[in-house]
Amino acid sequence: MNMLEQLFGSRTRTKLLKLFLTNPHQAFYIRELTRVIDTQINSVRRELTNLEDCGLIITVSEEEAKRGMKDLDDPNRMSRLLFGGIAPEVKESVLEDKADKQAKKYYRVDPTFVLYKELRALFEKSPLIVERDLSRVIDQMGTVQYGILTGFFVGLLDSPVDILLVGTVNKTLWDSTLKRVEQEIDQDLKYTIMPLEEFKMRKSVTDRFLFTVLEGPKKVLIDTLLP
Repeated sequence: MNMLEQLFGSRTRTKLLKLFLTNPHQAFYIRELTRVIDTQINSVRRELTNLEDCGLIITVSEEEAKRGMKDLDDPNRMSRLLFGGIAPEVKESVLEDKADKQAKKYYRVDPTFVLYKELRALFEKSPLIVERDLSRVIDQMGTVQYGILTGFFVGLLDSPVDILLVGTVNKTLWDSTLKRVEQEIDQDLKYTIMPLEEFKMRKSVTDRFLFTVLEGPKKVLIDTLLP
């Protein structure tokens, strides 16, 4: 159980809060929510009722909801919404969403809720805490010359990797760190650890994998490499 689940007492509630509070202008219907947070529909309905009863979540019309869903055709939409995703397989889901004519009840967060700002700040800080922890652990490993976050961390659904480290790592420390991070964000992560010489060689020949990662969106955790 991660920190937010400990605070809110329910994985489904935590996932819904994270989705709504980090996407305050978006509205979602129930079938969409079950796919995005990968949870049974009965659990989603129960938690929506609880959040609606306390005033944090409100229902809006389909017309109002659609005004905030103009990017529905983008296959990376769900991944971006969830800070790179609690996202499931969304390409098929997006097509189903467009065709779904029966779901008329949409939900979104109410920004006038008395604790809205405090709750939103809490969830917005969660990814920053994960990145800070990764930076600290990588720095402790001592022999990582270059480290970046991409893929999940920048909303790229089709990225070949989420974490790239160049150098050598303490496998025990890295495995325990990765497991903790995956639990915290509720997501399996893809990573590559590459020796420095291999990195230089592949970069010199414009290796396709490396070129894709280095030229795409990324967050640099450490870079001690000379230009």
